[in-house]
Amino acid sequence: MKAHPSKIEHILFIQGGGDGGYETDKKMVASLQSKLGPGFVIHYPEIKPDLDAPDYGWLGQIGAKIRHMPGHFILVAHSFGASMTLKYLSEDSTSKVVKGVFLISTPLWGGNEDWAQGIKLREGFSRHLPETVPFFFYHAIDDGEVPFSHFESYRKKLPTAVFRKVEHGGHQINNDLSLVAKDIMNL
Repeated sequence: MKAHPSKIEHILFIQGGGDGGYETDKKMVASLQSKLGPGFVIHYPEIKPDLDAPDYGWLGQIGAKIRHMPGHFILVAHSFGASMTLKYLSEDSTSKVVKGVFLISTPLWGGNEDWAQGIKLREGFSRHLPETVPFFFYHAIDDGEVPFSHFESYRKKLPTAVFRKVEHGGHQINNDLSLVAKDIMNL
């Protein structure tokens, strides 16, 4: 997708969770912006957790951010934000046109603990994702926060998605989103 000089492409970037997730992911946003250039505008709103909500308040906030995006747009999300973006897209519908979804270091939540029930994907979630939207997953082998096995599990559940294994870079993929930018440009 080469951005036309007079046409701006919009990207919604959903941060990762945890203390300082928004501040930490600013480096990823800056990397993506520098690789894409001026034909792209990245919207980077802060998601504020609600510890009393089963999904920690993320689904409603992601939905609100999507509803406020202009026209067609691209979704990029990291870590907890990536898992919640995937959950939102598989459980809610939007009239907005999403051109592509790019998920980085995405955890796959499981277990029967009470805390996990509001963040786990539903059984068969992949059948409820938008059919015409391309999905891309990125994960570093040396991610110390989200095991690489989660990436492999997603590969089995979403055989039509594109999966990019990163050799080094940890959970933040060295704050280098060159690979993501390249895939966005080639949409």
